[in-house]
Amino acid sequence: MPFVIFFALLLLLLTTLMHYEVLVGLSRVLPGMNMPPRLKLVLVIFGAFGSHLLQILLYGAAYYLLSHAFGNAWALNTSLYFSAETFTSLGFGDIVPTGAVRLLAGTECLNGLLLIGWSASYTYISMERFWQQSQ
Repeated sequence: MPFVIFFALLLLLLTTLMHYEVLVGLSRVLPGMNMPPRLKLVLVIFGAFGSHLLQILLYGAAYYLLSHAFGNAWALNTSLYFSAETFTSLGFGDIVPTGAVRLLAGTECLNGLLLIGWSASYTYISMERFWQQSQ
């Protein structure tokens, strides 16, 4: 259990910092770019999506490693699928973690909800800013 708690806290920290850096990078780069505001919004969406994709990959790698460490050996594609379904809180339920790994799944779901909400808020602010520039 302490091993999973360590992974949960580490991934929470890494994904939050990663998302922060992506959004700060977009905030620094986009205003100075000479392109239509509509294209800037597309870059915001792709930047947020790319950040979320990397976060899902990190959690997927953690599930892969932990499943092998605890003897339940998921395949890498199963780990990534479970991570994507958990991060987005889709929760089909066709794959269910057992043991201490369940704690990581709960942490990922909450983390995903917060980061996706952060992306939605950032996208809204970007839309207001760039749409005002185009008028």
